[in-house]
Amino acid sequence: MTRSEEIFQKAVKLIPGGVNSPVRAFGSIGGTPRFIERADGAWMYDVDGNRYLDFVNSWGPMILGHNHPAIRESVVKACKKGLSYGAATEKEVEMAELITGIVPSVEMVRMVNSGTEAVMSAVRAARGYTRRDKIVKFTGCYHGHSDALLVQAGSGVMTAGIPDSAGVPRKCTEDTLSAVYNDLGSVKSLFSSFPEEIAAVIVEPVAANMGVVLPTPGFLEGLRDLCDQYGAVLIFDEVITGFRLGIDGAQGFYGVQADLTTFGKIIGAGMPVGAYGGRKEIMEMVSPSGPVYQAGTLSGNPVAMAAGITQLTILKEHPEIYRKLNEKGDWFFEEMKSILKECQKPYQINHVGSLGCIFFTDQPVENYGDAKTSDTAAFAKYFNYMLGKGYYFAPSQFEAIFLSDVQEKEELEKVLEDFRSYMKEQ
Repeated sequence: MTRSEEIFQKAVKLIPGGVNSPVRAFGSIGGTPRFIERADGAWMYDVDGNRYLDFVNSWGPMILGHNHPAIRESVVKACKKGLSYGAATEKEVEMAELITGIVPSVEMVRMVNSGTEAVMSAVRAARGYTRRDKIVKFTGCYHGHSDALLVQAGSGVMTAGIPDSAGVPRKCTEDTLSAVYNDLGSVKSLFSSFPEEIAAVIVEPVAANMGVVLPTPGFLEGLRDLCDQYGAVLIFDEVITGFRLGIDGAQGFYGVQADLTTFGKIIGAGMPVGAYGGRKEIMEMVSPSGPVYQAGTLSGNPVAMAAGITQLTILKEHPEIYRKLNEKGDWFFEEMKSILKECQKPYQINHVGSLGCIFFTDQPVENYGDAKTSDTAAFAKYFNYMLGKGYYFAPSQFEAIFLSDVQEKEELEKVLEDFRSYMKEQ
């Protein structure tokens, strides 16, 4: 028995399912989760001494790789001054200055502790600002585990085959309306039915929790126009895309600005942190400036701020990182496409920049319904083969592949070589 198996046997007796987040579970692909001991650069190492080229990268924030020396140094330095104060610090202001200086649509920002908290707070601010109750989200898009948004969500909910969550009262979701991603008609229909009741439309500008699904031309622009027409707030959930597709995220990449934006742990270089921000008149509704209450003892934690400031500063000062990373992503995912064609496999590769996904289906994937046609048994077989070769991908058909700046082309060529060998064997 491996050390990971021993730990997992103990874990299932103490932690629900043996893991502290469903997306870490191996239930849908078989086997035992690998318990990671350390990570450095492009690699993770488990408790049994196995080394994996990491394509999860803590679900995105390790864009510069694990254990970056400058980030580690800033964290150690901050720790020496204390771990948490529960009081205001200059680092919070420095982080706010960085974010508002980078993302044009963000005029004010509030730090929180997770992407879930950021989204929950942004929705509340939008409702307070518009004095309306209804929210439009898209089937298959995941916006954290707050009650109102666990309606036809993606990510781990898709993997588990659970359309909604137990424990969420019906009244919590009665003002949540679901539309079809990439289908403007479905959104127009909702606005026609509730022209003065919709507070906000929330969307992942690149849907990265049902695999990776790109916005079709005109979709994001259409959402912007509809929100302007009906006086609703447009919220971009950039927990995945923020500071990854480019320094100004999906908004800069696609040229569409949101009214409110949510960010995740990439602004903390992987540490527990999040943020939401946007137009000044909306953000000034938030307490103590306005009547929308939101608080957090650990918000703006000094250690997380130090890590995030270092990472964002590096990314801001070195734009070539994005150019090289996106070029590497385009090359890698297009090579995967070529291999599938060469091996006469009908599977789909969706990608943008350093984000990508292989769908085990023979039809293009543009929404949740398309993604659900994937053969999850075929994915499980593929996943276990690649894990055995030393590649750590997300243990779910419906999660993204994240590349990092420190993955070398030679390492990725070896991945492609093993990918070709697998596809030829099938």
